[in-house]
Amino acid sequence: MPNPTYLILGGAGYVGWRWALRLAAKNPGLRLVLADRQPPTPGAPASCRPADVAPSGQTASIASETPALPVGAEFIACDVRQPLGPQLPNVRPDWIFNFAAVHREPGHAREEYFDTNLPGARHTCAFAEQTGCANILFSSSIAVYGPTNGPTSERSPLYPVSPYGISKLAAELIHETWRTADGQRRLIVCRPAVVYGPGDPGNILRMIRAIRKGYFVFPGSRTICKSYAYIEGLLDSFEFAMARTDRQFTYNYAERETETLEGLVRLVQAHLGKKIPAITAPLPLLVAAAAVTQVLTGGRSPVHPTRVRKATLSTHIVPETLINSGFNFRYDFAASLKDWAAKSPADFKR
Repeated sequence: MPNPTYLILGGAGYVGWRWALRLAAKNPGLRLVLADRQPPTPGAPASCRPADVAPSGQTASIASETPALPVGAEFIACDVRQPLGPQLPNVRPDWIFNFAAVHREPGHAREEYFDTNLPGARHTCAFAEQTGCANILFSSSIAVYGPTNGPTSERSPLYPVSPYGISKLAAELIHETWRTADGQRRLIVCRPAVVYGPGDPGNILRMIRAIRKGYFVFPGSRTICKSYAYIEGLLDSFEFAMARTDRQFTYNYAERETETLEGLVRLVQAHLGKKIPAITAPLPLLVAAAAVTQVLTGGRSPVHPTRVRKATLSTHIVPETLINSGFNFRYDFAASLKDWAAKSPADFKR
C-alpha cells in the first residue's frame, strides 16, 4: 500500500507546525503537506524545530528566510478562502487537519472572521468530497460557548458572542453536514482553550514575562477561573481522538485542572523561583493605561485594551468527554512550565 498522505491546512501556524513536527517524527514515510498562505516563518516555529529536518522544497523567493520543513514534508501555498482543488491538484489526503482560521483578538476586523473561517470550512469539506477523503480533524474553539462563568463542558449550551466564536460554531456545523452525508466519514472536532507552549508568543507567555519583569497587574478580581491548553497535551488529544473509531468525536481541550488567575501567577512565581509582587488595579484604569501605551509605542506594545478586557473574563472549561473516555492528562500548569522551559529556555529569558 502507498504511504498515507496527511494535509494540514494552516500548516504554518503554531498548532499546525507543532502537529507536523510530531507526525513526521512518529510516522516515517508519511507524505505530509503543509498548506498555508505563507511558509513557516523563522520566528516561533523555528524554536520548535527538531534536529532531523530536511530543506524546504517549495519556498520560492523567500526560501532563505524559511525554516526547514520536517522530514517528508512539503509546503504548498494555499488560501482556504478559495476552492482548494486548483491549489492542491496533486494532493489526495487520507486525513485533513483544518487549523486554518482568522483568530487573533485584537488584530482583525469583524468581517474577517466570517470571510475566512466560513469559506475555509466549506472549501475544506468540498475538497474532502472531491478527493474521497473520509477523515477530517477540525480545530474549533471554546469561544463557541460564549462567556463561561461556571464549569462548562461539552453538554453546555453554545452561545457565542464574538465574531470569532460565531464563525467557529458555523464552521463546526458545516463540517458536521459533510460528515452526516456519508456514513463512512469521520469527523473530530476539538475545542481548545488558550493554547501555549514553546515558541508561542501568546497570552500565557506575555503573562509570564510581565510577572518576571514586575509589571503584572491583576485586572480586577484575582479569583476568576482560567483554563489553559498546553500544546503537547493538545497534540496528545489529537492522537487519542484519531485512535478511536467514533464517526464523530467532539471534545473540549483544556488541562484537567482549572486554576484561578491568582493561582496561575503563584505557579509562575514558583517556577521562576522568586516572589514578585503583583498588585490589583481597577479595570477602567488598566484599559485607559493600555490605550495610552498603544499610542506612545505606535501600537507595538503587547499591553492592549482588548487583551486587558479579555484577562478579566472567566474561562472555566471542563474536558468532560476526554475525562470520561480515559484520556491521560500529562500536564497541569506547573508541569507544563517545566516541560516548556526544558524545550525552549530562551522563551523565559527575554
